[in-house]
Amino acid sequence: MKLIVGLGNPGMEYEKTRHNAGFLLMDRLSDKLGFSFDKNKCRALYGIYRHKGDKIIIAKPQTYMNLSGQAVSSLMHYYDIPVEDLIVVHDDLDLPTGKLRLRMKGSSGGQKGMASIIDQLGTSEINRIRIGISNDKQLDTKDYVLGRFSNEEKKILDETLDKGADALIYAFDHRFDEVMSKFN
Repeated sequence: MKLIVGLGNPGMEYEKTRHNAGFLLMDRLSDKLGFSFDKNKCRALYGIYRHKGDKIIIAKPQTYMNLSGQAVSSLMHYYDIPVEDLIVVHDDLDLPTGKLRLRMKGSSGGQKGMASIIDQLGTSEINRIRIGISNDKQLDTKDYVLGRFSNEEKKILDETLDKGADALIYAFDHRFDEVMSKFN
């Protein structure tokens, strides 16, 4: 069993903002695989996709970004999922818009949702897919990440979401280091 978590903030006012890039990738994965987020437990919306007899839990925490670790750790405990079977997807200000970067461990890089997960799980050895959203140093960081993508950024992001969904699907059958080699 695997757990794939896309980070974001719940609520219509945050829908399709830069900070919800993780949610956007979970929605793209849902579209590609034809499952729905029909469960609401452990402070997360999630769906279960069956792949070759295995359950893949695909979730969007409903705790707001800074408390994402609460939902992730609850799901992991409820379904008894080891940390090596967790993949977290989140936005990254330090990458150009649309750039994907896969890593097996590391610091939060200032991403508050990832920091919460690292804190709750007690380890930074967490598989992750970072989605670049760039950074506009002329704007307050909070205003920038909670802003919406421009039309030009949406075109770039559309390709990125397809590639990210393909990477996650590939991860169903491959070790994460193999996924990194293919999609980084």
